[in-house]
Amino acid sequence: MQNIRIILADDHAVVRAGIRKTIEQIPHLEVVAEVGTGPLVFNSLKKQQVDLLLIDVTMPEFDPIQAIKEIKILYPDLKILVISAYDDEFYVKGLLNVGVNGYHMKDQSLNDLKMAVNRVLEGETWISNTLINKLSGNFSNKKYLPELSKRQRDLLLSLQQGLDNKTIAKNHFLSIKTIENNLSTLYRKLNVQSRLEAVYYIARHPEIIRTPDKFSNSANISKSAEPGSGYNILVVDDNARYRSQLIRMLGKLDSRATIFNANDIKHALDLIRDIKFKLVFIDVILNEESGIYCAEQIRTIQPDARTILISAYPDQEFRKEGIKVGVVAFLDKKDLGSSTLRQIVEDIKE
Repeated sequence: MQNIRIILADDHAVVRAGIRKTIEQIPHLEVVAEVGTGPLVFNSLKKQQVDLLLIDVTMPEFDPIQAIKEIKILYPDLKILVISAYDDEFYVKGLLNVGVNGYHMKDQSLNDLKMAVNRVLEGETWISNTLINKLSGNFSNKKYLPELSKRQRDLLLSLQQGLDNKTIAKNHFLSIKTIENNLSTLYRKLNVQSRLEAVYYIARHPEIIRTPDKFSNSANISKSAEPGSGYNILVVDDNARYRSQLIRMLGKLDSRATIFNANDIKHALDLIRDIKFKLVFIDVILNEESGIYCAEQIRTIQPDARTILISAYPDQEFRKEGIKVGVVAFLDKKDLGSSTLRQIVEDIKE
């Protein structure tokens, strides 16, 4: 019998060694490569034909949802088993929806890991027992959110805006080391392990970043602050400073709005697929990408979203192309002040 070839992907060498030792106890299984970053996963898949990818999706330089989508398109017959310490229902469902064949928790026994590998190779879907109740919906809908300080809410907003630690430190007049320590504390409180997971946490629980007077920390969240009682706005722009400025202006206009942001098309489309937006602002030029293409894709996924193109260099040709793909307006950034934004926000509330 020909050996089943496996790539093992985890950024911790000790963890990889433990998993490899377990896998090699199963006959006819062969680990042909070990990698620890997102780019190395793709490089290894290109270099050799494999049957199974065992992967921890919180590795450096790895956007799990988008990467798994790409891997499944490039290698449709490849089996993928996620081995993770992260058990958030939103995160797990997202990965299952994009094509992983199983999701195994790292805290489960080695015998369970062997069973998970065998089940996935046999064509079944594997989910660790500890996740089954969450994914089947047999759990309380009441969510007890951790109580955050103002600084922690500000940090979450900064992560949502895509700011790096240096910029966050400058904005808060703190050292980078202090910001790193504060983020570590925040991650523990949210039970997440990275910036990406923290941003997904906000997408799942947008009320976490609202001020305490906007919602109750008791078991019963007030109706006005429940997820979905307001509406979502997306800002897509590759200029971090301008994104922050626009987000601040929008935030002052209506406290019910939850504002998300993206700096490129990939990030924007990931958000659009997961979250319902009422209003979207898109810069015409996103680095070397086309904001008009981004608008077209967003209109395809969410045709009810009001999409507005913005630019520091307005051009009639851009305006014509934007109208063709269904945007409702094309605005010069220098004209996009509080009064114009107020009118736009009032229009979508009618």
